[in-house]
Amino acid sequence: MLRKGDSVSVLQGIAEETGAGAIHANRHYEPWWREAEEDLHDALKDSECGLVLHDGNYLMPPGTAKTGGGDPYKIYSPFRDKMRELFPPRDELAAPESVDLPGSWPESDALEDWDLLPTKPDWAGGFREEWTVGEDAAHERLAWWKDHVGHYDEGRNLPSEDSTSKFSPHLHWGEISPVTIWHAMKDLRSDGWKTFESELIWRDYAQNVIYQFPDYPRESYRDYDENQLWRHPDRGHLIQQDLEAWQQGRTGYPIVDAGMRQLWKTGWMHNRVRMIAASFLIKHLLIDWRHGELWFWDTLVDGDYASNGTNWQWVAGTGVDSNMFSRIMAPLSQSEKFDAAGYIREFVPELAELSDKDIHDPPEDKRPDDYPEKLISHKEGRERALQAYNDMKDG
Repeated sequence: MLRKGDSVSVLQGIAEETGAGAIHANRHYEPWWREAEEDLHDALKDSECGLVLHDGNYLMPPGTAKTGGGDPYKIYSPFRDKMRELFPPRDELAAPESVDLPGSWPESDALEDWDLLPTKPDWAGGFREEWTVGEDAAHERLAWWKDHVGHYDEGRNLPSEDSTSKFSPHLHWGEISPVTIWHAMKDLRSDGWKTFESELIWRDYAQNVIYQFPDYPRESYRDYDENQLWRHPDRGHLIQQDLEAWQQGRTGYPIVDAGMRQLWKTGWMHNRVRMIAASFLIKHLLIDWRHGELWFWDTLVDGDYASNGTNWQWVAGTGVDSNMFSRIMAPLSQSEKFDAAGYIREFVPELAELSDKDIHDPPEDKRPDDYPEKLISHKEGRERALQAYNDMKDG
């Protein structure tokens, strides 16, 4: 049943139309959903209908793992260790044997009338090629992943290989539960599974962070003089052009450009390349991390408020638990180290004819005319970032 409008008003109206005794929903921790849940609860308090919230989106509800003093964790490593102490997570709930359907359904909009699909232009072709939507597709991926997760510890860093689970959209949209994944793999004994389990825990950790700091994807945790540190696109057209070149995969760094073009084409980017691309924007281009966070939020099919904000603050060095700002990833050597040649050929086709040796950093005499020059050299970008950081601290 499809309806548009304010979610609280619409749900309250449907409950009255149907005589429903309860509304069941998964609990969310994004601040706007927490507010909506509170508003719906208040709207229903004088009615015959109750609100029943379930914790189906995460291994354990935020706040379950606590320090010895009873506080929620801020740092990932002790949070991960505590989660493993508390495992197993809850048991899976069995599917109901039957569902009693009403004799007639309330009025519903038709999906095609919402006119959601892009047509002029149809930019979603790559999405349709890449993804099969739905619960069945998620469980098919789970069956495949059980046979491949053993290679994840090494394979997760190799963008040219299909060595990641690609569960993130299925998890984000509720097509499969992390509890289902955990129970399906809990008896595996491999470094790959342990590493992948830690990524499931990181997803819970991100929710734990926004539970404590609801504005975390918008506000830096550390007290930096951000006006001094960052180059802001609204302060000059050249800075805006740098941001647009990064968004469009025209930085002159093949591994960065491949990642950004994969994102635009498919709505997803390989996890190793996400870190490289994020570091490049923040440190080589010195552009405020929030511009990257917003771009990923707008373009990722797995765009998750908590995970996206936590990951960007980790790379920027501004987060409650984050990398040091002075750690600046070298995209050219990262590309070669993790054998990204095949990945670059797929998403930056103008470089496809270059050898494995040249494709990571095309020499001037082999650089195609239709491929851009570097926005900034790695050495210059690194030195500029470190100088800006030191100037900010000294200031």
